[in-house]
Amino acid sequence: MKPHNAMYIAGRWTPAATPDTLPVVNPADERVIAHVPAGTAADVDAAVRAARAALRAWAATPQADRAARIAAVRDGLAARRDEIAGTVAAELGAPLPFAEAVHAGVPIAVAGSYAELAAAYPFEEKVGNSTVYAEPVGVVGAITPWNYPLHQIVAKVAPALAAGCTVVLKPAEDTPLTAQLFAEVVHEAGVPAGVFNLVTGRGPVAGQALAEHDGVDLVSFTGSTAVGRKIGAIAGAAVKRVALELGGKSANVILPTADLARAVNVGVANVMANSGQTCSAWTRMLVHTSRYDEAVELAARAAAKYGDRIGPVVSARQRDRVRGYILQGVEEGARLVAGGPEAPRERGYYVSPTVFADVTPDMTIAQEEIFGPVLTLLRYADEAEAETIANGTAYGLAGAVWAGDDAEAEAFARRLDTGQVDINGGAFNPLAPFGGYKQSGVGRELGRHGLAEYLQTKSLQF
Repeated sequence: MKPHNAMYIAGRWTPAATPDTLPVVNPADERVIAHVPAGTAADVDAAVRAARAALRAWAATPQADRAARIAAVRDGLAARRDEIAGTVAAELGAPLPFAEAVHAGVPIAVAGSYAELAAAYPFEEKVGNSTVYAEPVGVVGAITPWNYPLHQIVAKVAPALAAGCTVVLKPAEDTPLTAQLFAEVVHEAGVPAGVFNLVTGRGPVAGQALAEHDGVDLVSFTGSTAVGRKIGAIAGAAVKRVALELGGKSANVILPTADLARAVNVGVANVMANSGQTCSAWTRMLVHTSRYDEAVELAARAAAKYGDRIGPVVSARQRDRVRGYILQGVEEGARLVAGGPEAPRERGYYVSPTVFADVTPDMTIAQEEIFGPVLTLLRYADEAEAETIANGTAYGLAGAVWAGDDAEAEAFARRLDTGQVDINGGAFNPLAPFGGYKQSGVGRELGRHGLAEYLQTKSLQF
């Protein structure tokens, strides 16, 4: 794909309001591989106006026709799967096999799920003497992160289109090429002009302009809790709806009856996936004191295998942030059993797969989201203490519980203050709602619950 030096607005590639551009850097070798426009408030305004002009016609489009367009987007993504993987590998640094399987594969499945939901969703129901209609909330401002660039785009745009909304997308400045490729797919799928629009640019400029725009009815944001608070404040002042998928510090609770080797190995793999840049990663491993030393040894050994298997983190800024947390962990008394702050390679934004033992719940590395390949191991004496530790952060996005049988694990999982829990290695389900408790966010993505975020209700009494 050749990068576009333009915005995708009203069904065509439109020159940006200013000639300013942003570099796109390959984090594996630090080369600049492209430049994209640095969008301004003027670009955002043009995109929002196009989305609003297209709204009524798209909202009135029959369900089957909206579903057909989403299905065409799915097919377009599938046809360009290799190109998607290569683009993500170049701008994010993800190893190509992981990019092919996850970064390209999962969005295809999610788009397919919304093609089906768009056709089957009950947008009308009878409640006593009322008819209740589910109607699109309006124009959606979608602001997406860099860690899973295409997945996060599809998880917002597909349900918004299924609901009958129109969209203005502002992707992360580190990974804009995937968003441009998605815009090409949308165009080729025959989605009407103005229904989907793309503005690239910096968060504090284009992102803020999108969140503040009077023509945007809902802001859907995925990213840090700090930025989510700012967007929530902007939306609150305007009485505007938000959907916020924010940070996480998820607990992986291994009960004494669990298969320890499997639980630890899967837990380490979960943290190292995508170079640790996953908001739902199980970055806190809780192990009973009777098996703690064995778990530490298993985790250190497992992490060592990932040295040549994970890619870099996305940027120099992110690399320095993660290394700073590793240094802070050492300073606060945690025991380094794998990895460390030293650069594993001379070039590229790499961080060594790192494991800390003897971590206490009050340490910074046990409380704050690191967003890198760093695992912390904490010990507990009984289930009550495990529950207290697991629930003892500001976050509640995801987690895992391992036990000798599913019923035992489920009983503990129901006591966790978190939005999603995997039981004994349960598989990812693109139809299950995803989202957090506490400071991990507001609202849900994926499946029926994700579609409902983009709807409002009207009741007519007879």
